[in-house]
Amino acid sequence: MDEFKKNLKASAGMRVFIYLMAFFVCTLIGAGIAAVFTMGNNTTMLKVGQGLSSALMFIAPPLILYAFTRTQPMRQLGFRTPAKGWMLLIGVALMFVSLPLTNILGTWNENINFGQVFKTLESLLKMMEDTAADLTQRMLEVDTIGGLLGNLLVIALIPAIGEELTFRGVLQQALTRGCKNAHLAIFLSAFIFSFIHFQFYGFLPRMFIGLILGYMFYYSGSLWTSILMHFINNGTAVVVAYLDYKGLVHVDWEHFGSTSNVALLMGSLLLTVGMIFIVAKYRYKYGRE
Repeated sequence: MDEFKKNLKASAGMRVFIYLMAFFVCTLIGAGIAAVFTMGNNTTMLKVGQGLSSALMFIAPPLILYAFTRTQPMRQLGFRTPAKGWMLLIGVALMFVSLPLTNILGTWNENINFGQVFKTLESLLKMMEDTAADLTQRMLEVDTIGGLLGNLLVIALIPAIGEELTFRGVLQQALTRGCKNAHLAIFLSAFIFSFIHFQFYGFLPRMFIGLILGYMFYYSGSLWTSILMHFINNGTAVVVAYLDYKGLVHVDWEHFGSTSNVALLMGSLLLTVGMIFIVAKYRYKYGRE
């Protein structure tokens, strides 16, 4: 069996074929499940369908690919101990420190005007954004602890695990091997990570987050780091939306942490870059994975 996996590992074409087949089949099953659960317009069922669909689309294919092509699939996907334990804390801090930068990029992105020539395209993109925003808002409107925990599972945890497995565990590592340049691989995987969401007016902030996640995964050597960071990013929005809906705070969850203060933005930039440099100094030493 190990010899069979080594042969598959050596064949890039076969790895791509296995992944695409797994992704196609799992996505079809997930879409079918989501369609069944969304019948009847029940929000709870919508969340269950969304969670199962997301898990099948992003969690199952990477696990199937590495189970067939690697002798140590979980470790080689990135489920390793970080180079230093404190890198997990740095990762959590980064998601809050970088919030002003993320939000200012979002503001710039939202203000992009395509002009009259691309008016139809702009209208289509805005309609897609509004549809996605309405669905998210509907899912976030809960006023019980059970509802909050359900949202943390469906909106924060499952996407954090699945998207990090797909975009950092599989894609970034494959691009790093193929490009022989980790920085280019991180940039490309962040670009694809943002593009695949098909939400143009959130493209820049999502790509920026993808870059931070990519560098922290690469330097810490652990998918646990980027999963935790991704969960914190999504989970913070979920918790803020819950508190706002309960009337305990009055904050727009989509723009939590935003500022136009130049000094705060510069501080956010310096701290973000500085923290990544600290992690890079004690980076994970890669062997033959």
